[in-house]
Amino acid sequence: MACVLASFFFVLALSQQVYDVTSPASWSWHVAVRKLYSIGAFTLVGYALRRALWERGIRYAPWLTALLVGGYSALIEVAQAAMGSREGFAWNAVDIACGAVGGFLAEALARWRL
Repeated sequence: MACVLASFFFVLALSQQVYDVTSPASWSWHVAVRKLYSIGAFTLVGYALRRALWERGIRYAPWLTALLVGGYSALIEVAQAAMGSREGFAWNAVDIACGAVGGFLAEALARWRL
């Protein structure tokens, strides 16, 4: 399930149409809204990852979950750059940090749910 969810969000992250629909420039705070969307998506991916790790006997590991989801976010950034994105290093770093935050939130959710 974690791989399916991660693949789904990976494809969405590379879609210009999805970007245009979810963060139109006419919104005053479209960048902040987009970052919140990403944290939500990373939390879902991280939760699925956490469940998969749990099923393999790896119990609570907040830094591992944050690192893996942050790494997943970095892969998205590399793919977006390969497709012509020109966000710049600072925004790439913010996006990767959003991935890590999503990983931490997933860990917190898992502690509450598992």
